[in-house]
Amino acid sequence: MKVVHVAAGIIVRDQQVFISKRSSAQHQGDKWEFPGGKVESGESVLEALTRELKEEVNLDVINAQAFHQLEFDYGDKIVQLDFYLVDKFEGVGRGLEGQQTAWVNISELADYNFPAANQIIVEMLMAQFS
Repeated sequence: MKVVHVAAGIIVRDQQVFISKRSSAQHQGDKWEFPGGKVESGESVLEALTRELKEEVNLDVINAQAFHQLEFDYGDKIVQLDFYLVDKFEGVGRGLEGQQTAWVNISELADYNFPAANQIIVEMLMAQFS
């Protein structure tokens, strides 16, 4: 089965987190996610995260620390996710690939429809920042 390695940023500011909505054409389409993307060959997870956040949502990572790593089997593919907490960054977050984005209160994350692999992260964030 195909394994996809993804770096995802949990971008936090004042009890809020920045999320983006997947396009309907994507795997797990129309669901909210923590922005990021695939780790390319020869690239570290942090390098991938920094590149993807710049390309997708116009943010330059200043400080990021490993938050949680997990592997999730969707049936058609296995996704290996490395989540990083990004607490220092530059730029104004916006969807550079046409995707909807939002700053949302961490306490309200459960109100958003996330892919199954992200549910544990939502729960961890709500517990940590409540």
